[in-house]
Amino acid sequence: MLYPTSFENKLGFDLIRELLKANCLSSIGKDLISTITFSTVAKDIFLKLELTGEMLNVLNFEEGFPSQDYYDLLPELKRIVTPGTYIEEETLSELRLSLQTVADLIRFFSARMEAYPYLYKQITSTIASTALKLPADLIHRIDHILDERSEVRDNASPELLKLRKEKAFKVASVEHKIHHDLKVARQSGWTPEDAEVTIRNGRLVIPMLSAHKRKISGYVHDESATGQTVYIEPSAIFETNNEIREIEYAEKREIIKILTVFTDEVRPETENLISLYNFMGIIDFIRAKALFAREISGVLPKIAQDPHPFPKAGKRLAFKWYQAIHPNLYLHFKNIKKAVVPLDLELEGDERILIISGPNAGGKSVCLKTVGLIQYMFQCGLLPPVREDSEFLIFEKIFIDIGDEQSIDNDLSTYTSKLLNLKFFLEHVDESSLLLIDEFGSGTDPSQGGAMAEACLEEMAARGTYGIITTHYSNLKLLAGRVRGIVNGAMLYDSKKLKPLYRLKKGKPGNSFAFEIAAQIGFPSGVLNKARNITGHSQLNFEKQIQDLETEKDEMSRKTTELSVADDFLGELIAKYEKLTGSLEKSKKEILEDARNEALRMVSDANKTIEKTIKEIKEAQAEKELTKTARSGIKELKEKLEEKQIPLTLDENPLLAEASAKTSSTDKPKPSAPSRLQTVETTSPQKRQYQSYLDDLHRKLYDFEMTLDLRGKRVDETISMLQKYIDDAIMLSIPEVRILHGKGNGVLRQVTRDYLRSVKEIKSSKDELVERGGSGITVVVFK
Repeated sequence: MLYPTSFENKLGFDLIRELLKANCLSSIGKDLISTITFSTVAKDIFLKLELTGEMLNVLNFEEGFPSQDYYDLLPELKRIVTPGTYIEEETLSELRLSLQTVADLIRFFSARMEAYPYLYKQITSTIASTALKLPADLIHRIDHILDERSEVRDNASPELLKLRKEKAFKVASVEHKIHHDLKVARQSGWTPEDAEVTIRNGRLVIPMLSAHKRKISGYVHDESATGQTVYIEPSAIFETNNEIREIEYAEKREIIKILTVFTDEVRPETENLISLYNFMGIIDFIRAKALFAREISGVLPKIAQDPHPFPKAGKRLAFKWYQAIHPNLYLHFKNIKKAVVPLDLELEGDERILIISGPNAGGKSVCLKTVGLIQYMFQCGLLPPVREDSEFLIFEKIFIDIGDEQSIDNDLSTYTSKLLNLKFFLEHVDESSLLLIDEFGSGTDPSQGGAMAEACLEEMAARGTYGIITTHYSNLKLLAGRVRGIVNGAMLYDSKKLKPLYRLKKGKPGNSFAFEIAAQIGFPSGVLNKARNITGHSQLNFEKQIQDLETEKDEMSRKTTELSVADDFLGELIAKYEKLTGSLEKSKKEILEDARNEALRMVSDANKTIEKTIKEIKEAQAEKELTKTARSGIKELKEKLEEKQIPLTLDENPLLAEASAKTSSTDKPKPSAPSRLQTVETTSPQKRQYQSYLDDLHRKLYDFEMTLDLRGKRVDETISMLQKYIDDAIMLSIPEVRILHGKGNGVLRQVTRDYLRSVKEIKSSKDELVERGGSGITVVVFK
């Protein structure tokens, strides 16, 4: 049950209907938009949301989805049921194109039945199995009638082919004759200089100057506006033109005959064709809803725990919305580059009625309309613009009292209309109702209006009704804590900057800040001071201090959360750096060990070479002392290398340098001996490689960010950035990172999760804690 009759108009759902219709490709889809209704059946709501959610994924991730030629032929199909009627040539072209769209849709979802089971089921539930092959069969038959330009083919029938050949022959004859006459007229100066053959009344004519119109025998069909030019059909082609006209009539009759025969063949399939077009319209309808969901960042929300797919209100279940936005306000602000402050709303345990107070223009009414519109959207099967972890209930009744129902015609005052609404509410509300009342109790004497509102609220709370109420009355604020189920909420206001924050804070009442707002707009100070004296400074200061404390508390809470997150992040970063440093030190020792072993091998080889060289020196009668010194130096070098205590290069090792120098400077009795002596290069290639690797690791570690921000990126950019980031994290042995993709319409989140699941080195990926970003951040833990 909905109240009042202007429910959709008051909440702005009529605008959403128009936006949905603008997304449709067919009039069938637009008609279905008009049938959107409020539902209290859990199964019905669940199906609608799942269909839209699947279509949203199709639009975001699939290619090749058919999105053109959604012609509505339902009126034409109903018309041709009558025998003797036939499908017009132009309509036949639309039939072919739209049947191709239906065939493509069936093929698209049949190939993806596991990915989109609810959308695939629309095929089997809407189209009879005998009709599934009908589009391809009819398209084939239409192709025999129409060509690629959607014109009837010459060979659509033997008779039509004969008529068109005859017509072509006669037309060619006429054109030859008339161009001959035009040439004569030009040479004789009877026509304007730029004259060409043209058509008047469907006949080929020659433009002639009026003064020479009798120079050519024929029939005048028209003249120019000035009367200086007349258009003459030469008598030589008149009879042939008449014959052509008769052939055209016969051609038209033959085309009608062809179309009639085709229509007679199609007529028995009318019901199946209607089911095909209904299916196309349903897909168009769901697509329009998915496009709207993408535009407002609509999601499939979580459902509170209940045996049913969707819980009924009144069972002590949580009503939790996070980051909710008014869709119409969001789209409007989007166009003017402004941001909407999202709404967080929780009613859990015994909490049923939230009384919101605060300054005028502080967002109370917007908050009320946001709740009403989003709840109505949800129960109409539209994906609501909230965070994915929001939880929804189903209400049997939604009643609203927003705006002024004053009517001169019905002799209703503002308060009388509110009383009538209140009377209706009291007669119908129960635990499955959602009640939304703006400025409760206003419109009459504050003491009496407040008393009436208080009594009604107590009665509604006793019935377990859910409600969001806005008010300025202090006596209603005092009900919280005294009456079970009622809780206060405030729209926060920065009293120092004198501007509303548009944030809802549950738990404490709000201040109206009437005097502060009046002062801000330049209200006369004398009058303001008098008003303050009447109210009492102590009361004003008390309310102001409460509001300031709430604002400061909220700011402190936000900063504390930020500091906590930063502290945890820093601790994690230090631990990861220490682990990485230990890993690098271990790698360093292993690489150095390998380098020294390689150096030992190289020196051993060098020793053999030098021994051979010394032998040659002896044979060349070199000095024995020099030979001994060379052998001693090499041996000492090898011993020290084995102890891993000395450098490996000649520049760093004087002993090796000296031995090498002495060996190289030995007297050379034979030219062949010294030519084979070379300085042994002992700088390890592994050491150089290790140093390069180490430098690269240090650079990557220094530049590595523990959080990757993907917000605002395209899908292809996202995948490329993810691959490089995850590869670097694995190489650097980072145990845990965070991917910031935002909430939005869920596209980047889905792409991110899909890729992470394909990486075998990843142990898990999950949403961040709610207070640290929730579903807008994915936490990745590596094995």
